[in-house]
Parts: sequence; structure tokens; C-alpha cells
Amino acid sequence: MPDQDLEIGDEVTVDIEAVAHGGHFVARHAGRVLFVRHTAPGERVVARITGTGPGGRFLYADAVAIERPSPGRVTPPCRYAGVCGGCDFQHLTLAAQRDLLSAVVREQFARLAGLEVDVEVQELGEAEPGLGWRTRVEFAVGRDGRAGLHPHRSHDVVRVTGCLIAAPGVVETGVLEQLWPSCASVDVTAPSTGEPVVTPVPAWERGDAKSAAVPVAVGAEAVAGGDESTAADAAPGETVVRERVTTEWVTQADQARTFSHEFALAARGFWQVHPRAAATFVARVLAELDPQPGERALDLYAGVGLFAAALADAVGPEGQVLALESDRLATAFAVDNLASWPQALVVPGRVDDLFGVARPGRRGPAANRATRNRRPRRSPLVPHTADLVVLDPPRTGTGAQVVRAIAALRPRAVAYVACDPAALARDTAAFGEAGYALTGLTAYDAFPMTHHVECIATFRPVPTGEVGGSTDQQV
Repeated sequence: MPDQDLEIGDEVTVDIEAVAHGGHFVARHAGRVLFVRHTAPGERVVARITGTGPGGRFLYADAVAIERPSPGRVTPPCRYAGVCGGCDFQHLTLAAQRDLLSAVVREQFARLAGLEVDVEVQELGEAEPGLGWRTRVEFAVGRDGRAGLHPHRSHDVVRVTGCLIAAPGVVETGVLEQLWPSCASVDVTAPSTGEPVVTPVPAWERGDAKSAAVPVAVGAEAVAGGDESTAADAAPGETVVRERVTTEWVTQADQARTFSHEFALAARGFWQVHPRAAATFVARVLAELDPQPGERALDLYAGVGLFAAALADAVGPEGQVLALESDRLATAFAVDNLASWPQALVVPGRVDDLFGVARPGRRGPAANRATRNRRPRRSPLVPHTADLVVLDPPRTGTGAQVVRAIAALRPRAVAYVACDPAALARDTAAFGEAGYALTGLTAYDAFPMTHHVECIATFRPVPTGEVGGSTDQQV
């Protein structure tokens, strides 16, 4: 069939070449590129066309029959695999999944940062390997008022009776058995401390994920807003959950250190979804940065203060930690969570605004607004020097201008926590141009059965005379 005749619903036989970022796999047919789901490199499959890319430059497809399977192929453990859009890789062994994620990270760094990186994705560990790890699940609500999950690239709602990657207690709340009239979605949170919490999100709030939902606490230990805390003042009635983080690491002087703290946050607020992620990432960041008593550290995109608390504990009362965060409710919780460390200061605001750099331009009509090019005034609360910087930006990354602002602080080390390897690779190139080299990279399978991967990168100043050498290096 000529490629110009390919339409949605057509089926073609293709050989799968490589994994692509985003849970797809690359194939070619009659000169056209196909991004195929639910397959693996080396397989020959019958692919059904499901959509077209921008400008018709490529096609999306789904493998509907396997003519030559890969060695890593298995029967998916979930009966909704391939129908629900939440899991991309259930048809592969966990070892095969991690090999693919490692290949994606390496390819993104080679293509976007000009670096050859030697990285292997590490497991975080689950009670049942690959399953039962997701402590936060947003269920969509269909027109019938029943909760379910979206298919891939669709607003439809698939009715499900369970979710194998959900943490114990999520489905047991009865969220999938009840009716949720006038709701756009229902969030379920299974924190490390206390019982799971169910929060229905009314349809009129669909466009504002940060707004206060109508909270329904399922479990006696869920704490409703109204207690005597800064966070309660910021959002009265907000349902609060608590997460306990306990971790150990070894300093560069070969000394064993521990950190333990309980964090409060909104039930719908950001927190790592894997139960072992927060402790693992804190330990990795501290081991890489090796904070010393009396040092100054910045925690950018600080959320409710996870890294800021660990840094404040490490630098001690003679040190200083500044936590920069734009979300109003998260900053309020961060103030509460950091109350034990007087040396920690929460600075509310966007990181780019606080550093006095222009915000990234928007696409579309908003890009033509003159106000987008105005450079904000640097906050007097942001220092001009720092010993250490931690940043955990959103999926889009931090951008070259913020990278330059970080480098201008002349920190001795920077730890970058990233949920998107492409954004991290782009920012890695920017760090190289600003005089900071990638000196460490670790990747974690924090989202088993999916294409998502978490990375922690470390940057240090390039010795004088070697600036600009961020390409063709090996880490």
C-alpha cells in the first residue's frame, strides 16, 4: 500500500528498529516514519495506524499482531494493558524495560547534549516487582459518573475494576465502585503515614489542578485543613496528608549519615509517586553534593521542602538554605515543614522571576504579547553566591537563562533531579556552555511499566581554560 494512501485504521507489517522517547518505537514503511506502541526493537509486527503527527510528517500506530517477538516479550499482567493508557511496557520483562529506558537516556544525551553517557537504569524496588507502587492515582470520571482511566491520547474513559500498579489501599477505598456525579476526576492518595485519601475534583475545577477540591477523607488519620499551621491558613479545608522520609547516605569522608523527617502536604500536592523515590533521591543528592556545616544551599522548585529540609539538616545552624517555589500552597507547607531549621528560608515566586531573568516565550498568540519580554527585577532575597544548588524543575526543564543564573552563583556543585531526560539533556548542554561539566548521572526506574524515568545529574565547575567542552565527553 503506497504511503500516501495510509489512513487511520489501516494495517501494515513493519520491522521495529529502536525505542523512541515517549513510549513509542520507530519503524518505517514506504519512506514514512511510524511511531508504534506495544512492541520492542527487533520485532516484526502488524501495526494499525492510529493518528498522524504534525503536518503529516509521521504516523502513530499500535502493534495489533506480533509476527516475530523479541526475547523480552511477556504476557502483560494486567487485562487492561493496551487499552488503558497508563502503562506502556507491560508486555516486556522489567529487565527489558530498564534496558530500553537506559537506551532512551543515552540517546537523548547524545542527540541534545553531545555527550556519550554510560548509564544503566536502576530499580527502586517494590513488594511485587513492577506492581503496587503508584501512591497517587488520578481516575477520570465518565459521563455515567463511574471512575476509570483514559486510553492513550484520548479523553474517553475506560471502565476498570482495578489497577495493578496502584499502591495497596488505592482501589480498596472503593473509588471504582462509587458514582461521582458532576466530577471531572477523582484523586486517590496513599501516603506513607495514615490511611488513603480520596479527593473528588468537581467538573468546574478541571482547568485548575491547583485549586482546592471538595475533600473527602477516607481514613481517620487524614488531617483536614484548619489546624494551627501556615498551610491551613493558606488553604482552609484542604485535605492534608503526611509523608515520612528516612534515609541514609555516606559522605565523601566515608562517614555514615542519616536523615528522617515527616512532611505535610496537600492530598493533591506534588510528591514522588513511588514509595521509595523520595528517600532514594534525597540520599543520592546528599551523597553527590556532600554538604558541609556552614555552607549556603539553594533548593530551586522546592515544592514542600523535601530537599531543603535535608540540606538544612546537613549544613547545620551556621549554614543557610533558601527554598524557592512558585506554588502558593506548596510554599505554605514548606514553611511548616522547615520550621525545625531556623537556617532555612522559603522564598515564594517563580524561579526565573526571582533570579531576574525573562520567562520563556510562549507559542501561539501569547507569544506576541510585549509583556512576555519584560525582565523582572531580581529578588533581594536571592543571594549572589551559593555553595550548592539543587533543582527539581517541572518536566519542561529549567531553561538556558536559569542555568546561566545558577552558574553565576559559582556553586561548587549542582544536583539536578529530572523527570524528563530530553529536558535534562538540553539543560546539560546549557550548563556546559556556562562552564559546568556533567560529572555524575544516575537513572532510576521510578515508574515501572511506563516509559517515564527519573534522573539525577551532578554538575561541577570546569577548570579554568576548559570552558565550553560539553560535547564529545564521556560520563
